Amino acid sequence: MADEEISALLGRVALRDRAAFAALYRQTSPKLFGIALRILKDRSEAEEALQEIYVKVWERAERFASGEASPLSWLAAIARNHAIDLLRVRKPVANAIDEAYDLADPAYDPERSAVIRSEGRRIDACMEELEKDRADAVRRAYVEGLSYEELAEMFAVPLNTMRTWLRRSLLKLRECMER
Repeated sequence: MADEEISALLGRVALRDRAAFAALYRQTSPKLFGIALRILKDRSEAEEALQEIYVKVWERAERFASGEASPLSWLAAIARNHAIDLLRVRKPVANAIDEAYDLADPAYDPERSAVIRSEGRRIDACMEELEKDRADAVRRAYVEGLSYEELAEMFAVPLNTMRTWLRRSLLKLRECMER
């Protein structure tokens, strides 16, 4: 989506246009979700953060100055700052006794950790079976949260080609993981 379109939507959101807000959410949420997920490293926490981010966008839309910054950069800054704030709040203050004895997390399960690491290696091995550009597109879509449009532009291919790349790559990954 072009900067002009996002700027226009933000302008309408500043006027409390709910339809513009819904359109802004549809167009920009994958990108902002990717930012939150990258920082928080927890999908459910990132999903919750995304809702809070859009509340801030709704409340602050009138502060966006279209001539000063890119609208996507402005939205990304809100997402990044909110996610970082959540990280700061999440960090528990350690009890001095716990620190002194370096007590392990009771939820830590060595067997579960080994299984997770093994699955991670399997996914990495399956990703290596994909063509390099396809694997890169999958990572950027599902880890970084880039949209089809952003990926198509990045890889200089038509939008439908990017959709096909991702669909076929996911099918190949599924087949590989089922072996």
